[in-house]
Amino acid sequence: MEKEPPEPENPIGIIVIGNLEPDVHDASSEQVRKALKRAQFKVVKLGKKVPAEVFASKAKEVNADIIAVSVNTTPAKDNLPKLLPAIESTGLKDRVGLMIGGAAVKSEDAEKIGAIYGKTKEEAVAIAKKILEEKKAK
Repeated sequence: MEKEPPEPENPIGIIVIGNLEPDVHDASSEQVRKALKRAQFKVVKLGKKVPAEVFASKAKEVNADIIAVSVNTTPAKDNLPKLLPAIESTGLKDRVGLMIGGAAVKSEDAEKIGAIYGKTKEEAVAIAKKILEEKKAK
Protein backbone atom coordinates (compact mmCIF):
# COMPACT_ATOMS: atom_id res chain seq x y z
CA MET A 1 0.00 0.00 0.00
CA GLU A 2 1.19 3.48 -0.83
CA LYS A 3 1.63 5.75 2.15
CA GLU A 4 -0.67 8.64 2.94
CA PRO A 5 0.40 11.85 1.17
CA PRO A 6 0.77 14.97 3.32
CA GLU A 7 -2.03 17.54 3.44
CA PRO A 8 -1.37 20.24 0.83
CA GLU A 9 -0.29 23.53 2.39
CA ASN A 10 -1.96 25.66 -0.28
CA PRO A 11 -4.63 23.43 -1.83
CA ILE A 12 -5.57 24.24 -5.41
CA GLY A 13 -9.15 23.13 -4.82
CA ILE A 14 -11.47 21.11 -2.56
CA ILE A 15 -12.87 17.74 -3.55
CA VAL A 16 -15.46 15.64 -1.74
CA ILE A 17 -14.98 11.93 -2.54
CA GLY A 18 -16.78 8.72 -1.65
CA ASN A 19 -18.57 5.60 -2.80
CA LEU A 20 -22.20 5.99 -3.81
CA GLU A 21 -24.54 3.84 -1.72
CA PRO A 22 -24.63 0.83 -1.38
CA ASP A 23 -21.07 0.47 -2.75
CA VAL A 24 -18.47 -0.75 -0.22
CA HIS A 25 -15.54 -1.32 -2.62
CA ASP A 26 -13.31 1.62 -1.79
CA ALA A 27 -9.83 0.44 -2.88
CA SER A 28 -10.02 2.35 -6.17
CA SER A 29 -11.51 5.50 -4.64
CA GLU A 30 -8.73 5.42 -2.04
CA GLN A 31 -6.12 5.39 -4.82
CA VAL A 32 -7.88 8.30 -6.51
CA ARG A 33 -8.12 10.18 -3.21
CA LYS A 34 -4.37 9.84 -2.60
CA ALA A 35 -3.55 10.85 -6.19
CA LEU A 36 -5.73 13.97 -5.86
CA LYS A 37 -4.10 14.80 -2.54
CA ARG A 38 -0.62 14.42 -4.06
CA ALA A 39 -1.78 16.79 -6.83
CA GLN A 40 -2.38 19.42 -4.11
CA PHE A 41 -6.15 19.12 -3.72
CA LYS A 42 -7.74 19.16 -0.28
CA VAL A 43 -9.75 15.93 -0.29
CA VAL A 44 -12.68 15.31 2.06
CA LYS A 45 -13.36 11.58 2.33
CA LEU A 46 -16.96 10.52 2.87
CA GLY A 47 -16.35 6.77 2.86
CA LYS A 48 -18.53 3.89 1.70
CA LYS A 49 -22.29 3.61 1.12
CA VAL A 50 -22.71 7.39 0.83
CA PRO A 51 -26.22 8.63 -0.11
CA ALA A 52 -26.40 11.21 -2.94
CA GLU A 53 -27.76 13.81 -0.51
CA VAL A 54 -24.66 13.47 1.70
CA PHE A 55 -22.33 14.16 -1.25
CA ALA A 56 -24.29 17.35 -1.95
CA SER A 57 -24.64 18.57 1.64
CA LYS A 58 -20.97 17.92 2.47
CA ALA A 59 -19.87 19.68 -0.74
CA LYS A 60 -21.92 22.71 0.29
CA GLU A 61 -20.60 22.59 3.86
CA VAL A 62 -16.91 22.57 2.85
CA ASN A 63 -17.40 24.82 -0.22
CA ALA A 64 -16.11 22.06 -2.51
CA ASP A 65 -15.13 22.68 -6.10
CA ILE A 66 -15.70 19.07 -7.15
CA ILE A 67 -17.70 16.01 -6.11
CA ALA A 68 -15.95 12.74 -7.00
CA VAL A 69 -18.14 9.64 -6.92
CA SER A 70 -16.93 6.06 -7.06
CA VAL A 71 -19.40 3.52 -8.50
CA ASN A 72 -18.29 -0.12 -8.45
CA THR A 73 -21.57 -2.05 -8.27
CA THR A 74 -24.78 -2.13 -10.30
CA PRO A 75 -26.93 -1.16 -7.27
CA ALA A 76 -24.74 1.93 -6.81
CA LYS A 77 -25.02 2.72 -10.53
CA ASP A 78 -28.80 2.56 -10.12
CA ASN A 79 -28.48 5.43 -7.61
CA LEU A 80 -26.67 7.75 -10.06
CA PRO A 81 -29.92 9.50 -11.10
CA LYS A 82 -30.28 10.72 -7.49
CA LEU A 83 -27.04 12.75 -7.65
CA LEU A 84 -28.19 15.61 -9.85
CA PRO A 85 -31.39 16.39 -7.92
CA ALA A 86 -29.39 16.27 -4.67
CA ILE A 87 -26.82 18.71 -6.05
CA GLU A 88 -29.56 20.98 -7.44
CA SER A 89 -31.42 20.99 -4.12
CA THR A 90 -28.35 22.43 -2.37
CA GLY A 91 -27.95 25.16 -4.99
CA LEU A 92 -24.62 23.79 -6.21
CA LYS A 93 -25.56 22.80 -9.77
CA ASP A 94 -23.48 25.48 -11.49
CA ARG A 95 -20.89 25.82 -8.72
CA VAL A 96 -19.51 22.31 -8.35
CA GLY A 97 -17.96 19.92 -10.86
CA LEU A 98 -19.06 16.28 -10.84
CA MET A 99 -16.77 13.41 -11.74
CA ILE A 100 -17.46 9.69 -11.58
CA GLY A 101 -15.49 6.52 -12.05
CA GLY A 102 -15.50 2.89 -11.06
CA ALA A 103 -16.04 -0.60 -12.34
CA ALA A 104 -19.80 -0.24 -12.85
CA VAL A 105 -19.84 2.96 -14.94
CA LYS A 106 -18.82 4.18 -18.40
CA SER A 107 -18.63 7.59 -20.04
CA GLU A 108 -22.27 7.29 -21.20
CA ASP A 109 -23.39 7.04 -17.56
CA ALA A 110 -21.49 10.23 -16.76
CA GLU A 111 -22.98 12.09 -19.72
CA LYS A 112 -26.51 11.25 -18.56
CA ILE A 113 -25.97 13.15 -15.30
CA GLY A 114 -23.67 15.90 -16.55
CA ALA A 115 -20.56 14.38 -14.99
CA ILE A 116 -17.10 13.67 -16.37
CA TYR A 117 -15.95 10.05 -16.42
CA GLY A 118 -12.46 8.94 -15.54
CA LYS A 119 -11.00 5.46 -15.74
CA THR A 120 -7.75 5.82 -13.77
CA LYS A 121 -6.36 7.83 -10.87
CA GLU A 122 -4.21 9.75 -13.37
CA GLU A 123 -7.31 10.65 -15.39
CA ALA A 124 -9.04 11.71 -12.19
CA VAL A 125 -6.27 14.23 -11.45
CA ALA A 126 -6.37 15.58 -15.02
CA ILE A 127 -10.17 15.86 -14.93
CA ALA A 128 -10.13 17.64 -11.56
CA LYS A 129 -7.58 20.17 -12.83
CA LYS A 130 -9.63 20.72 -16.00
CA ILE A 131 -12.80 21.31 -13.93
CA LEU A 132 -10.93 23.89 -11.83
CA GLU A 133 -9.63 25.69 -14.93
CA GLU A 134 -13.14 25.86 -16.38
CA LYS A 135 -14.52 27.21 -13.10
CA LYS A 136 -11.87 29.94 -13.01
CA ALA A 137 -12.62 30.89 -16.62
CA LYS A 138 -16.29 31.58 -15.82
